[in-house]
Amino acid sequence: MAAGVEPDTCFYIQNARQMIGKRQLDLSVDPPPDLAIEIDVTSKTQLSAYVALGVPELWCYGNGKLQVFVLNQAKYVEVETSPTFGNLPVIEGILQFLQFSLTEGSSTARRAFRQWAREALAQ
Repeated sequence: MAAGVEPDTCFYIQNARQMIGKRQLDLSVDPPPDLAIEIDVTSKTQLSAYVALGVPELWCYGNGKLQVFVLNQAKYVEVETSPTFGNLPVIEGILQFLQFSLTEGSSTARRAFRQWAREALAQ
């Protein structure tokens, strides 16, 4: 918290089992979230704050663009694919389903996205 960030959402993926049952996060003993997601509507995400916390993967969405960053030697490097989700084309998929939600609604888009992700991960 000394870094002063509050992501729009974050997830424990690799460290999920370690975090089961935790009611309060203590970054002096707990690992940082594996993935943080920022949606930049009113302000620009400060990557340095996430570096300070050691969050391995950060997704930033703003101005119709999704960027995926991975932490590498104390700085974020933009990558084309998420190392967390392997071959799943998250950038293209998320942008596609965000557009889809504008015409079909968010519930329909979420269901379609989940189906798309299941099928893509099964391959």
